[in-house]
Amino acid sequence: MWRLNKNSICLAAIVTNFFALFLQVVHAADNPNILFVFSDEHRYQSMGHTEMPAMKTPTMDRMAKEGFSFSQCVSNYPVCSPYRAIVLSGQWPYQSGVTDNSIPLSSSTPTVGKAFQAAGYRTGYIGKWHLGGTDATPFGFDTSLIWDRTNTHYDESVYHVSDGQAVKPKGYNATLMTDQALHFIGENNDKPFFLMLSLNPPHSDFTDAPPEKLALYPEGSLPYRPNYALPEAEKGSVFSKNGYPHYEGYHAHISAIDDELTRLLDTLKEKGLSENTIVVYSSDHGSMHGSHGVGSKRQPYEESVRIPLIIYGPGRVPGGVANQALFGAIDMVPTLCGLAGIDVPAGCAGEDYSATVLTGANPPERDAQFIMHIAKDNASHGNEHPAPIFRGVRTLQYTYAVGPEAPMCLFDNQADPYQMKNLIDDEEHVAIRKALQNDLAHCLKSADDPFILPTTTDSTSG
Repeated sequence: MWRLNKNSICLAAIVTNFFALFLQVVHAADNPNILFVFSDEHRYQSMGHTEMPAMKTPTMDRMAKEGFSFSQCVSNYPVCSPYRAIVLSGQWPYQSGVTDNSIPLSSSTPTVGKAFQAAGYRTGYIGKWHLGGTDATPFGFDTSLIWDRTNTHYDESVYHVSDGQAVKPKGYNATLMTDQALHFIGENNDKPFFLMLSLNPPHSDFTDAPPEKLALYPEGSLPYRPNYALPEAEKGSVFSKNGYPHYEGYHAHISAIDDELTRLLDTLKEKGLSENTIVVYSSDHGSMHGSHGVGSKRQPYEESVRIPLIIYGPGRVPGGVANQALFGAIDMVPTLCGLAGIDVPAGCAGEDYSATVLTGANPPERDAQFIMHIAKDNASHGNEHPAPIFRGVRTLQYTYAVGPEAPMCLFDNQADPYQMKNLIDDEEHVAIRKALQNDLAHCLKSADDPFILPTTTDSTSG
């Protein structure tokens, strides 16, 4: 009969843990590489295959045609730092603590980087960080190349290696970041890789895109959306920058990002990695550019909250699918983990859509995506920034938002895709408002958000 003493128990535990780790690494070796590329301020409407056929985005168009896209993808919090915290942690702002720009994410937070690293992946983060500090290694990234001063896109940006040393290279920063990504991809193939590449364009400055891209869009060459309503007095203000050359320059930056995606796909093909790599392209939020008379983001409108999400992987991801499921930034972490077949980090609030992408399975049932603008102390011009504080929900049909004092807007996005008819006071929509208010109350509770819904006639009647 076997007799176990403390030493044999410890040895058994060591062997068990080693075997579990060995199986995890072997399993990861069969899993796909994941390349997640996200730009800054790219709205869904501004691509050749969506609403602007005059735009030159051949690679995005090809990725959508040959891959899988979510045409109803929502940035739950259309501001740089809060989005980045959501897409790293899978947690809501009051859960991660990142409720506005320039608030650091705690290194103790479970992250998608840590999840991939634990699963045996080689991990990297390259580009804009905007979550405090200049080192992504505490967040689960073996390679950390954090860029700042990125809004001037030529010659002014600096990047930091993991020991904090700053380097100031010359050139267009999106190209320089992509150069680093290509180096990372080519370093070794001993393990699968997970890389997050955070490009700054088309964020302002809107006028310093590469000259050959600016030449694509002379003044007046691109139509504004029908809801463009910027008062003449607002043109050229710090919050608008919507007219020529800013509007055309914004789209020139998007065409430049398309070129960087081309380089990434070409390199994967050259290195024989295309069939074992899933490439995801998205953005942190959109940009208003004069729609509804405002600029920038931090708004509940479609131009602000609706973003691209294209998933491309020849041989792994079915082609030519434009899925209408309601996807949010909160769902990115569990979906990326699902695409790789690894465990989701603790505390994730989102849903895993990977089975929908890979097999066409029914998407998770979701009534609404939570949308919000919590604080603007750290916005440009602080609390003078014109964007309203709000909480709201975006469903497949409706957008509903309330401010601290009263409901703000209700739009039927199917009947009114440019959101030009605000139904917030329409008596025929009382039942809809009640249902959306209930959805919003559920979202607030689930997200640990202390926002107090304003008392309305709808909430106290019938």
